[in-house]
Amino acid sequence: MPRLVASAKGSVVRSTLEFLRAESGEPALAQALGALPEDVRSRVERADPTEELPYALVRAMWEAADRVVGPENPEWMEHAGAFSIRSTGVQLYSGILRKSNPTEFLTQSVSLFRLYYRPGDMEVVFEAPGTAVLRLVGFDPATPLFCRRQTGGLRCALTLAGGLDARTRHVRCALEGDAFCEWELGWTLS
Repeated sequence: MPRLVASAKGSVVRSTLEFLRAESGEPALAQALGALPEDVRSRVERADPTEELPYALVRAMWEAADRVVGPENPEWMEHAGAFSIRSTGVQLYSGILRKSNPTEFLTQSVSLFRLYYRPGDMEVVFEAPGTAVLRLVGFDPATPLFCRRQTGGLRCALTLAGGLDARTRHVRCALEGDAFCEWELGWTLS
């Protein structure tokens, strides 16, 4: 059976570019794009939100941006993940994100992860009132930037789903020798 090539939706790229423009300014965005090979830059700049892009292309764009904005803003990728959920995520998937509580969001049949990335999924491996553990299965993050983006995006998603004082912690990482990536999530309800 052929191995699936990892991909991400163009909206992942678009929201990252919009975040860089909004938070770091046009010169930083231009510098990050200028660091990419011409063919990659062209594909990134014309990415349609619903198109499937090779994940390697998305990683190249994130890594170029990290070299530009990372030294001044070490948590930029967590903020970019939250920005993506608040902007594009809410526009495209409001019904998936806006729930009466985070447990409803986490345990619904539609996977937000699978709407953005292939192959793989985020699975709830533990759930109790005000807490959960999510595990990444079947997807190679290939860069800590992915894990950091998920951390920020998950925190924002929990808040949109009705959680107060939302907390996320990346507690296991496949890139650091663990068997998989996991995130501990916590929140309170009003």
